[in-house]
Amino acid sequence: MLMRTDPFREFDRFAQQFIGNQAPGTWSRPTAMPMDAYRQGDWYVVAFDLPGISPDAIDLDVERNVLTVRAERRPLERGEGVEMQVAERPLGVFSRQLFLGDTLDAANIQASYESGVLTLRIPVAEQAKPRKIEIANSDSGQRQIDA
Repeated sequence: MLMRTDPFREFDRFAQQFIGNQAPGTWSRPTAMPMDAYRQGDWYVVAFDLPGISPDAIDLDVERNVLTVRAERRPLERGEGVEMQVAERPLGVFSRQLFLGDTLDAANIQASYESGVLTLRIPVAEQAKPRKIEIANSDSGQRQIDA
């Protein structure tokens, strides 16, 4: 099971609508990235929206049961004499942390990046999958039931 970890995410979005991003070089909390998460058979799939971010600017780390996704959107290279008219796309560091339950196999996470979407596939651990348990019955032998 996946659990959300940033209780201030909605507050940050609200504040950014009215205050905007801080000036370059000043400290601010890393911006959260939108995500979808769902279960598909024996896998949890998590998709993060990271438009305009180069794959080499994405960093994934797992420590204990915490998955950290960190990405940086850098400014586009502009030639001489370019005067910016509108700059609405946020730049800087985006991050997200997810707590991975004990039922997930954090050692075998698969990651792919296509069309600005980072997709992680996290397998369900073998010990968490449903299994059959044999029941011994002295009258008629053994039978199976679902666990």
